[in-house]
Amino acid sequence: MTGQGQGPTLTPVPVPAPGLPHHLELWVGDLARAEESFGWLLGALGYAPFQHWDGGRSWVLGSFYLVVEESPARHGDAHDRHRPGLNHLALHVAGRAAVDALAAEAPAHGWRLLFPDRHPHAGGPDHYAAYLENADGFEVELVAAD
Repeated sequence: MTGQGQGPTLTPVPVPAPGLPHHLELWVGDLARAEESFGWLLGALGYAPFQHWDGGRSWVLGSFYLVVEESPARHGDAHDRHRPGLNHLALHVAGRAAVDALAAEAPAHGWRLLFPDRHPHAGGPDHYAAYLENADGFEVELVAAD
């Protein structure tokens, strides 16, 4: 991470198992738009604001944090999930009711439902999820835990 923000003091969490993600950093073309869409979604999933600096923000849940950064080192402003690199981020949610509630509220926060004709089974008949895309083309899959 290129930013040097100061986050809140966190309650210590157990040392995670080797191989689990430490953090994920997404470079974005419009920090304010990313903060609106990701800030709402991550807050709804239980993440707390973590770091804040001129070019970025992060949110933390347990030992994992997610960063959105408008880095001056990036090339261009557009994300294309169809190019090599990150296609989407899949996150667990509490259950089917949570998937439905988040999918219903998402458009008010800059997200649109992908595959609406197959929702909530776009991933197959035994997979209950909402596939969302924000205005910058980042896709998040919200997977029901039940």
